Amino acid sequence: MDKKWWHSSTVYQIYPRSFNDSDGDGIGDIPGIIQKLDYLGELGIDVIWLSPVYKSPNDDNGYDISDYYGIMDEFGTMEDMDELIMEAKTRNIRIIMDLVINHTSDEHPWFIESLKSKENPYRDFYIWRDGESGPPSDIRSVFSGPAWEYDEQTDQYYFHLFSKKQPDLNLHNERVRAEIHKMMDFWLEKGISGFRMDVIDLIGKEVDQGVLTDGTMLHPYLKELNDKVLSKYDVMTVGETPSATTDTAKLYTAPERKELDMVFTFEHMSLDEVEGQGKWALKQLELKDLKSFLSKWQTELHGRGWNSLYWNNHDQPRIVSRWGDDDEYRVESAKMLATLLHMMQGTPYIYQGEEIGMTNIRFDDLEDYRDIETLNIYQEKTEQGTPHDEIMESIFTKGRDNARTPIQWDDSKHAGFTTGEPWIKVNPNYRVINVSNALNNKKSIFYHYKKLIQLRKEHEIIVYGNFELIEADHEEIFAYVRRLDGESLLVVANFNEGTPKFTLPAGFSAIDAELVISNYDDSAESPDALKLRPYEAVVYLLKDCR
Repeated sequence: MDKKWWHSSTVYQIYPRSFNDSDGDGIGDIPGIIQKLDYLGELGIDVIWLSPVYKSPNDDNGYDISDYYGIMDEFGTMEDMDELIMEAKTRNIRIIMDLVINHTSDEHPWFIESLKSKENPYRDFYIWRDGESGPPSDIRSVFSGPAWEYDEQTDQYYFHLFSKKQPDLNLHNERVRAEIHKMMDFWLEKGISGFRMDVIDLIGKEVDQGVLTDGTMLHPYLKELNDKVLSKYDVMTVGETPSATTDTAKLYTAPERKELDMVFTFEHMSLDEVEGQGKWALKQLELKDLKSFLSKWQTELHGRGWNSLYWNNHDQPRIVSRWGDDDEYRVESAKMLATLLHMMQGTPYIYQGEEIGMTNIRFDDLEDYRDIETLNIYQEKTEQGTPHDEIMESIFTKGRDNARTPIQWDDSKHAGFTTGEPWIKVNPNYRVINVSNALNNKKSIFYHYKKLIQLRKEHEIIVYGNFELIEADHEEIFAYVRRLDGESLLVVANFNEGTPKFTLPAGFSAIDAELVISNYDDSAESPDALKLRPYEAVVYLLKDCR
């Protein structure tokens, strides 16, 4: 496998609305990001993934784009965007942007034209169908309700897999694809370094056959996109592919296929939901399941594709609340989860606030929530007769606003995020959990992440070594080995508050072992016969005796 710059990089996702507000309107903005670039430089990240900042009426927090060539007024101007790209570059930080091409806003000029008549040249930019006494099919929207919206003027339905204000583009129309290629060139010429591609596995959909993901034209369209745009630049791409398996991930990411560089798998993100009932049907995570899934992705893509490594993003709850302990062992469990992930092969993604151990939020009033998915599911579940407390417990655990409360910069009013009223309330624990406290404590979660980022740059075994799961059936310990050129990296993590013992497997020697990183000050210098403390994680470099 040819070595690429993004193999050893670490990506930091910024959700602009909640990152840093520079002008006191309660909404994070691009100048606010520029103000914090030195902080990101201190952390050591290489790439910023910038969630959408394009012009948008904001029905789905920027994922409903009305102008791909403009910047949302709340976030700033194109001049601000140019400055961000330039200022990031001076700190050796690259920018990748969200590419949202499955749908637009219903306020995009293309859709406004499409609405005018069946003969309008933009009509076929979207998916329109006749319906006899109702929607053309029973496909449901991800955000609840039918995926079809009736237009009285033209007596047809348009398709929207998400909000009705997010009509799906018809990528089978060559003119649509040409416009997308043109737009991508515009941003790449500005100096960005790639794209995170939103729900990219949907762009080959065939609604008349009921096929949404992995349509027959999906991969040809991605190859075309690579050939006509991406191949001209030294960039990285990551596709959001909720439907991906390890087999399809190889199709997306095998270098010789020339499609994408990596994808986001959702398999591990579904392990704490009741199978077949969706994210709101909660169940306890089984560690053996997590080990099995992550191990599968590590081994099956090794040498044949590339992994993206993540616990958090703008759509997922905070990992320390989800699978750690956000109370007594918040620091230890946050560091353990970070260690476990960052020692794997792939490109790690850190979501804003993860590096200081930010936690989920439990708003008392439904009115305090802002996410369209959350508000819709509450209404739907209420109509189905689900008790209020049961719905709220699911929202507390899985709601997307868990990730969207403002970054907690310090212990001043509104956590230093804004001098105005924040668009969504700040988590009240900001007086304890904030960036200022983290920077002033060399034992903080922040400095643990900083060291993990640096280790990836220093040790090729982390970047390119193979992966072997050990203790596969242990119910408390997640342990694995990485190997490269006669060297081994042993990672042992206690996934709960117990004190399990770990014995070094046959074929390894603890002689001359080097403790690389741990989340306790006095972790054992040797991995021989470890007795782990709550959420303890240790990493050793060993000589491979096999």
